Amino acid sequence: MNKLFLLCGMLTTVLFLSTSLYAAAGGDAAEGKLIDGNRRFVSGRPAAKDLGDARRKELTKGQHPFAVVLSCSDSRVPPELLFDQGLGDLFVVRTAGNTVDTISIGSLEYGIEHLHAPLLVILGHQDCGAVKATIDAYGKPAKEEKGHPHDSIGAIVAKIMPAVKQAKAKGGDVLEESIQGNVKNVYKELMAKSPVLKEMVASKKITVVLAEYYLDSGEVKILEKK
Repeated sequence: MNKLFLLCGMLTTVLFLSTSLYAAAGGDAAEGKLIDGNRRFVSGRPAAKDLGDARRKELTKGQHPFAVVLSCSDSRVPPELLFDQGLGDLFVVRTAGNTVDTISIGSLEYGIEHLHAPLLVILGHQDCGAVKATIDAYGKPAKEEKGHPHDSIGAIVAKIMPAVKQAKAKGGDVLEESIQGNVKNVYKELMAKSPVLKEMVASKKITVVLAEYYLDSGEVKILEKK
């Protein structure tokens, strides 16, 4: 009986390690596809895309994106274009300042847990207007800092303000530090508020990449990898 328990334990361990290694390999492969796609975008030589009738009909049967991307809503930052991907390749969630709330977190969980994408990219970008607005609001009375009383922009500012305060304390390029700090804070918020994503990161079922897109060069630079 003891031998049976030992054998079952060994099989469980092997299965867990195999699953983790497969997920890690899937995340690395997905990251490689995005990096290659961004290089094509920067060079101005995008790959041919299948946008025809056959591909559209194929996608009516279901979707299998290889990566989930959380990015800013900025019109200059379309993930499908800057990563040079086609229909059905990316599951994209876009919000101002790439901030998250309950609905956007649920959307990310759907892309990762239910669509089985092995990679999550949290993408900030150069010259982010939402971050600039937060810097402008820094130090103003609390009512003004949170935005106009009759709009919801204050909610975005409140999300980004911790990164601005950190950048101000650090010194240097406040805008750039705030953009990168905000990306890192978004990751921390996801780990704090999403048990699903936290568990998948801890068990190596997904890879998370924190990155910044540069408007002037078109390049995506990786800040951290989890």
